[in-house]
Amino acid sequence: MPVRFGAILSLMKAIILSASAAKDLDALPREGREQVETGLSRYAITGQGDVRALQGREGYRLRIGQYRVLFDQDATTILAIYIGRRATKTYKRS
Repeated sequence: MPVRFGAILSLMKAIILSASAAKDLDALPREGREQVETGLSRYAITGQGDVRALQGREGYRLRIGQYRVLFDQDATTILAIYIGRRATKTYKRS
Protein backbone atom coordinates (compact mmCIF):
# COMPACT_ATOMS: atom_id res chain seq x y z
CA MET A 1 0.00 0.00 0.00
CA PRO A 2 1.53 3.37 -0.98
CA VAL A 3 2.30 5.90 1.69
CA ARG A 4 0.45 9.17 1.21
CA PHE A 5 1.81 12.47 2.42
CA GLY A 6 -0.62 15.27 2.97
CA ALA A 7 0.30 18.90 2.79
CA ILE A 8 2.39 19.98 5.73
CA LEU A 9 0.88 23.14 7.14
CA SER A 10 3.18 25.73 8.59
CA LEU A 11 1.95 26.94 11.93
CA MET A 12 4.61 29.63 12.16
CA LYS A 13 3.29 33.09 12.83
CA ALA A 14 4.63 35.92 10.69
CA ILE A 15 7.01 38.21 12.57
CA ILE A 16 6.65 41.90 11.78
CA LEU A 17 8.92 44.53 13.29
CA SER A 18 7.68 48.08 13.75
CA ALA A 19 10.08 50.74 12.45
CA SER A 20 11.20 51.43 16.01
CA ALA A 21 11.69 47.71 16.81
CA ALA A 22 13.75 47.28 13.63
CA LYS A 23 16.01 50.14 14.76
CA ASP A 24 16.21 48.62 18.25
CA LEU A 25 17.25 45.26 16.78
CA ASP A 26 19.87 46.84 14.51
CA ALA A 27 21.35 48.70 17.51
CA LEU A 28 21.99 45.47 19.46
CA PRO A 29 25.42 43.82 19.42
CA ARG A 30 25.66 40.92 16.95
CA GLU A 31 25.30 38.23 19.64
CA GLY A 32 22.27 39.96 21.16
CA ARG A 33 20.66 40.37 17.75
CA GLU A 34 21.14 36.67 16.99
CA GLN A 35 19.77 35.71 20.41
CA VAL A 36 16.64 37.85 19.92
CA GLU A 37 16.08 36.61 16.35
CA THR A 38 16.39 32.98 17.51
CA GLY A 39 14.04 33.53 20.46
CA LEU A 40 11.43 35.30 18.34
CA SER A 41 11.58 32.59 15.67
CA ARG A 42 11.26 29.86 18.28
CA TYR A 43 8.19 31.55 19.74
CA ALA A 44 6.65 32.09 16.29
CA ILE A 45 7.14 28.43 15.35
CA THR A 46 6.41 26.60 18.61
CA GLY A 47 4.68 29.11 20.88
CA GLN A 48 7.33 28.36 23.49
CA GLY A 49 9.08 31.10 25.37
CA ASP A 50 8.91 33.16 28.53
CA VAL A 51 5.85 35.23 27.59
CA ARG A 52 3.68 37.25 29.94
CA ALA A 53 0.77 39.61 29.35
CA LEU A 54 1.65 43.22 30.16
CA GLN A 55 -0.09 44.76 33.14
CA GLY A 56 -1.94 48.04 32.73
CA ARG A 57 -1.79 47.96 28.93
CA GLU A 58 -2.40 45.61 26.05
CA GLY A 59 0.36 43.44 24.69
CA TYR A 60 2.88 40.87 25.74
CA ARG A 61 6.51 40.60 26.76
CA LEU A 62 8.89 37.90 25.58
CA ARG A 63 11.98 37.48 27.74
CA ILE A 64 15.05 36.31 25.85
CA GLY A 65 17.98 36.28 28.28
CA GLN A 66 18.73 39.90 29.17
CA TYR A 67 16.57 41.20 26.32
CA ARG A 68 12.85 41.92 26.18
CA VAL A 69 10.54 42.06 23.19
CA LEU A 70 7.25 43.89 23.69
CA PHE A 71 4.70 42.76 21.13
CA ASP A 72 1.09 42.31 20.12
CA GLN A 73 -0.16 39.21 18.38
CA ASP A 74 -3.12 37.61 16.71
CA ALA A 75 -3.64 34.12 15.30
CA THR A 76 -1.18 34.60 12.42
CA THR A 77 1.09 37.55 13.26
CA ILE A 78 3.51 38.80 15.91
CA LEU A 79 4.06 42.56 15.80
CA ALA A 80 7.24 43.51 17.70
CA ILE A 81 6.98 47.02 19.11
CA TYR A 82 10.13 47.30 21.24
CA ILE A 83 13.33 45.26 21.52
CA GLY A 84 16.00 45.99 24.09
CA ARG A 85 17.65 45.22 27.39
CA ARG A 86 15.52 45.06 30.49
CA ALA A 87 15.42 48.44 32.20
CA THR A 88 12.97 50.30 34.39
CA LYS A 89 11.69 52.24 31.38
CA THR A 90 11.21 49.14 29.20
CA TYR A 91 7.54 48.70 30.03
CA LYS A 92 6.71 52.42 30.03
CA ARG A 93 7.23 52.79 26.30
CA SER A 94 4.15 53.30 24.18
